[in-house]
Amino acid sequence: MTRFFLAAWTAVWLAGIARPVGAADAGAGAAAEPDSLQRAVQAGRLRIGYANEAPFAYMDSRVGRLTGEAPEIARVVLGRLGIGEVEGVLTEFGALIPGLLAGRFDMIAAGMYVLPDRCRQIAFSNPTYGVGDGFLQRTDNPRELHGYADAAADPAARVGVVVGAVQNDYAARAGVPPSRVVVFPDVVSAVEGVVAGRADVYAATALTLNYVLAKVPDWQIDKVAGFVQPTENGEVVRGYGAFGFRKGDVALREAFDRELGHFIGAPEHQRLVEPFGFTGNELPGDVTAAQLCGQVPAAGPAPAPDPP
Repeated sequence: MTRFFLAAWTAVWLAGIARPVGAADAGAGAAAEPDSLQRAVQAGRLRIGYANEAPFAYMDSRVGRLTGEAPEIARVVLGRLGIGEVEGVLTEFGALIPGLLAGRFDMIAAGMYVLPDRCRQIAFSNPTYGVGDGFLQRTDNPRELHGYADAAADPAARVGVVVGAVQNDYAARAGVPPSRVVVFPDVVSAVEGVVAGRADVYAATALTLNYVLAKVPDWQIDKVAGFVQPTENGEVVRGYGAFGFRKGDVALREAFDRELGHFIGAPEHQRLVEPFGFTGNELPGDVTAAQLCGQVPAAGPAPAPDPP
């Protein structure tokens, strides 16, 4: 099972050595605004960065295809813009934003949460989903860890997170000291770390945990029951994922966002993402990137997260 699991999740997508579309003057917005979109349309392809985290974006080694919620949506939306080919560039999650700014690829398609700190570095599309968190543990874990606050209160509890993921921030805000946060490079390593006892729980989105459990049903792991969602300013936190762009690529982002707005929530969209565990409960509603970035007031409270 370990070999199958690793093969399905970590097969490397060779990016090649060809110069990426839009890489000329590929600083944070050094290219002229229309050029990234025009070059991608002319070339018929666009490079996207992903971090191998199912169900958001991962390489399916059985068929040699980059898939997941974000790449599949990207294919549809980019296709409507006249860009028929999507080329994936495998990158650690924490290196996605630096890779985008360095011009290794022209869009992040990894289900990345829209957060104010990230908004200061890159631009986001409007979100494609909203979801809560959860903990994964071994079934013989004796600790009663039902949320980040419980982990903070237990002086021996260790919380596993993926490098660069927002769960690291949730743990820190709850009072979990850095010495008890175990940082893993990817989802596979985090799950194996829990199984091996290097961390007591792995903190991730509820969708990620559901996908893990579906793929390895015979492993002695399970989600923590009765998980308490993190809160911020007295409100339950719900994560919203979107696509990331360099701030200078205004034409590309705006064109993508226009088509995305027609697609999200449509029957075609829901059929496309259903195999990855997404349902109508994960639709983002009227939440926008501008609201999530703090650029405009939110229209109202976000919907309560689904039970993990």
